[in-house]
Amino acid sequence: MKQGSVFERVLLLAAGLLAAYQVVKGVDGLTTLPMISYSVAFGVLLVAGLLLIILGFEVLDSSLVVIVSTVIPLSLSLGLVWMYLATWHIPYLIFVSVGFLAIVVTCLRKPERLATFTLAAVHGVAGLMIFILPVVLSVNGQARPGLALVGVGGALIGVGGLLLSFLKAGKPILSREIILKVLPGLLLLMTAAFVAGFALA
Repeated sequence: MKQGSVFERVLLLAAGLLAAYQVVKGVDGLTTLPMISYSVAFGVLLVAGLLLIILGFEVLDSSLVVIVSTVIPLSLSLGLVWMYLATWHIPYLIFVSVGFLAIVVTCLRKPERLATFTLAAVHGVAGLMIFILPVVLSVNGQARPGLALVGVGGALIGVGGLLLSFLKAGKPILSREIILKVLPGLLLLMTAAFVAGFALA
């Protein structure tokens, strides 16, 4: 089992602490659903970081971990849509619900290719939403410029999701060793971008 170096564990711990801070601090001026969505997303991010520290990177091969980690982009994107795109509330809520259910079914029932395709598709849409929406809102002056940092976090979560999806499909973009080496730093940068973006929004 690859537990990761001390440095990698420190990076994961730092990401977990940032996620815990965001859960406790919250985001000002939220209605109920976005507040729940963000809290769930950062809570799962905290748990994921702790699991990687305690159980090592082999935990990423578990279907259960794959399913739970999907909650992060889906919850974050739902919170953003609920805050800024009023006309898309119900359609996107349906997408999140159906997408999560599809990931649960395909990951537990297999085949591997269908599970990977479903995971990549749902992750891709949620990741693009987290990336594009904050940037567009910031550029158009509909939100403070700091919200664009949430978009940076969205780009990073998209990269991480694609790397892990292709790795799970047996067609990795990079070698498993390189992916696992960069993952802790990617998680820390992503979490820091989210926390800073919400603080400055």
